[in-house]
Amino acid sequence: MAAAYDHVFYSGPLDGYFDFELGRLGYRTLDFERFTHDGDYQGCAVMNYGEESVPYTRITEHKHFSPWERHEGSVCYREFSRAAEPDDIPYYPVRQVKEKALLSEYVTLAEQAEGVTFVGRLGTYRYLDMDVTIREALDTARGFLDAAEAGTPAPAFFVAPL
Repeated sequence: MAAAYDHVFYSGPLDGYFDFELGRLGYRTLDFERFTHDGDYQGCAVMNYGEESVPYTRITEHKHFSPWERHEGSVCYREFSRAAEPDDIPYYPVRQVKEKALLSEYVTLAEQAEGVTFVGRLGTYRYLDMDVTIREALDTARGFLDAAEAGTPAPAFFVAPL
């Protein structure tokens, strides 16, 4: 993939970049259940549910993402977390002992690849909040420009995944 470009910043699943040749890393995915409500459902954009008795992990009420707008009703989504299957969209890395051992092997492959830098939650196989993801993206861009100015190749990872 990277051979067609001067450099690639890959934010997809690290194992997917290598066509899962060493096996699949574990991920969690989300299923979404849309529902509507007359009026205000929960009073905030996101409410997390950590109780074992509640089958979903959070509810998002989208009108609260833009509080300067007025809406009589609400569009909400319940999020249900589960283990990701091969055809699912991966959202969250599962970093347990088995996965971390496989991750180590993928990191070795990635460090041997040329013209690609792995970024983000999936590319570095780490759980990251969005503020951290954005900060790392900005730092990666700066690091890439610094490397280009110095005439050195950009590394596979600007932030070590292990």
